[in-house]
Amino acid sequence: MPRFWTGCGRLSSAEDPLRPPRPAPSYPGRPVFLARASYRQRRLHDAARLAPTIGAGLWLLPLLWPRGDTATSVTLIYLFAVWVGLTGLSALLSRALRGAARRPSDPA
Repeated sequence: MPRFWTGCGRLSSAEDPLRPPRPAPSYPGRPVFLARASYRQRRLHDAARLAPTIGAGLWLLPLLWPRGDTATSVTLIYLFAVWVGLTGLSALLSRALRGAARRPSDPA
């Protein structure tokens, strides 16, 4: 008995009698997974791109704090700590990216 499409999903090619099965894609000479070094370098680039956005969010966080309950000195110490933390994070990321750029990448 054939199954009909109910709107919840599509039939797979194995279940659908009208659609012939597709062969698995083949990429001759290319590995299935990325090389470890290039994968790590891409994640470092992603972290470097995401760091300013996270920093902006952390800098805007004191705007959500209650006005009367938080002292100005605590807010300034928090902002200074975020600034130092972002400076340290950017130094670590730049050092890691510089080291990853020096290393020869694996031929893929």
